[in-house]
Amino acid sequence: MVHISDGVLSGEVLAAGWLVTVVALALTLRRLRAEEIPKLSLTTAAFFVASLVHVPFGPTSVHLIMNGLVGVILGPLAFISVFIGLVLQAFLFGHGGITVIGVNAMNMGLSALAAYALFRMSKMKNKVQVGVLGFLAGGLAVALAVILTALVLFLAGEEFTAVAIALLIAHIPIIIIEAIIVGSIVAFLLRIKPEMLKLEVSG
Repeated sequence: MVHISDGVLSGEVLAAGWLVTVVALALTLRRLRAEEIPKLSLTTAAFFVASLVHVPFGPTSVHLIMNGLVGVILGPLAFISVFIGLVLQAFLFGHGGITVIGVNAMNMGLSALAAYALFRMSKMKNKVQVGVLGFLAGGLAVALAVILTALVLFLAGEEFTAVAIALLIAHIPIIIIEAIIVGSIVAFLLRIKPEMLKLEVSG
């Protein structure tokens, strides 16, 4: 349950989440170019679908997030993709709430940007390094999203402490799974469509 529902958070936390999200969207939308819209649309669709299947775990539930993959492929545009995906999930399927879209986007969008920053640690890389960085970026994005969500739940009050702890524990296997998935997809893209990663790779 990386999606927080309506009625859980205070007005101050909701406002802070929307402020961060609006600023991040304003900064990243300036980078959007027409030729990047097809890649943005495809990646957003993958993010949207990955989060639809929920598996119950105690007082919470788990699902794939794929914000790491979004960050690796889209870079700074990842925040836009995450925001659009969350809006569609909330309005079409009721995943998460409407008022908390700002907080949810902040948690998952900033984590996607962190994954992008990690993936771009060096300009020149060999194929092994790219695969390892993809693996680490995929795991990092989920870990940060879960930690940020848990922190927000802790702020919501003691009654959500158990949910926050369950959230952290339940997503440990998801962190590993997504790290493997993103690392594998990065390695695959290097073979068939390396331009999607915008990397200069040696060896």
